Amino acid sequence: MSEIDATVLDRLYATVAARKGADPDTSYTAKLFGKGRGKIAQKLGEESVETVIEAMKDDREGIASESADLLYHLLVLWADAGLKPDEVWAKLAAREGTSGLTEKASRKQD
Repeated sequence: MSEIDATVLDRLYATVAARKGADPDTSYTAKLFGKGRGKIAQKLGEESVETVIEAMKDDREGIASESADLLYHLLVLWADAGLKPDEVWAKLAAREGTSGLTEKASRKQD
């Protein structure tokens, strides 16, 4: 059995990315890729809302389950965009030790 820690995200990403050219009749992930980025983003949004609903119900198990769905769909979006987890981890590492308020203020203003 694999270790249960944050590396599960890297392993899941590898599985998701490998499904990019798979048969959509046998892979939900391949089916999402086939429907395009709009559908992938829509599913990510739906899972985000479902996670919020579980949080508002104060349902720990529901939050955990919906968070897993949310992370899966986020990884599908990353793979569709050609974005590797290491790129996101680097962004997080660069922000480590920086106040969230300071980091947000340093971003370009629209």
